[in-house]
Amino acid sequence: MTSNTTSSCSQWILLPDLISHCSFPLRRNPHHVLASAESKLWLLAQCGLNEEKRKTFRGLKGGLLAAIGYPLAGCDQLRVCCDWINLLFHLDDICDEMGDEEAIDTAAEIIGVLCETQPTSIVGRLTQSFWSRVSSTASPGAQRRFIEGLELFFSAVVQQAKHRQYNDIPDLESYIAMRRDTSGCKTCFALIEYANDLDIPDCVFENAVVRGMEEAANDIITWSNDIYSYNVEQANGDTHNMVAVIRARESLSLQQAIDYVGTLCVQCIDRFQTLQQLLPSWGPEVDVPLRAYIDGLGDWMIGSLVWSFETERYFGHAAPKVRATLAVPILPARKEVGPTEATA
Repeated sequence: MTSNTTSSCSQWILLPDLISHCSFPLRRNPHHVLASAESKLWLLAQCGLNEEKRKTFRGLKGGLLAAIGYPLAGCDQLRVCCDWINLLFHLDDICDEMGDEEAIDTAAEIIGVLCETQPTSIVGRLTQSFWSRVSSTASPGAQRRFIEGLELFFSAVVQQAKHRQYNDIPDLESYIAMRRDTSGCKTCFALIEYANDLDIPDCVFENAVVRGMEEAANDIITWSNDIYSYNVEQANGDTHNMVAVIRARESLSLQQAIDYVGTLCVQCIDRFQTLQQLLPSWGPEVDVPLRAYIDGLGDWMIGSLVWSFETERYFGHAAPKVRATLAVPILPARKEVGPTEATA
């Protein structure tokens, strides 16, 4: 998608208007306020974050993302989904600071918790608290898909840490495969089943059309996130971003790379809708819960786009203005503090 205006200053970037192209209805769970407030207290009471990180966590508005990602969930189920969204972002942040060996150790503990070993860390105990509630009502298939998604998440996070360690930018195909897992979307999609009390046969998820729709939903969520988060990430020197990959591999300007990724995002939405018309029927006993699951993917697609301009994670307090104008000033690279400056 090409920007419909041209920036008059190279110090600004223009974002593609993806929300207008995404026609899925935006729904919000009526239990949002209570579930979100309880979830914030749950994580903050155990994580021991400093004041700056607590402020950042409050600005995340993870409960809002859960409320529009799981709009039909009951209050208790929404609370569990809020907990996972908040914990997933916390995991993402701490993994960004880890080397590959630390990431492997963290992954081993958390996956172990899902298999009923006792946790030894704060994130392990949070995971145990979350999982005990999910596993009490989620179908065996949903539980298995969640665990598989989390295993893929950590495997990709370890690979990302290695790229970061060696300052390596992967080719686009490798990046896309890795990004589908570092996004954590596969775990969030499994929670659609939990949140809506769905029990869908495994054979449905093995169908090529259903898999293609999940990939299209994952891609629009993660690639749009790469556009929205690029400014903050480039300021921090982070290159795990499709915009950075495109710039490096295609020798494009920053605005050209953003427009390129924006076009790919539009194609994801179109791909999802095309595949939706090709869904086979398994009979009413399967088609009805599958319809709810597909609607849940749509909730995540439109919800993640809208939430990106509600959270303070990418645009701070300027998010509403950015949504209106789609114009973002480029942040300067953050200066590393050396030993002399740190003690001055």
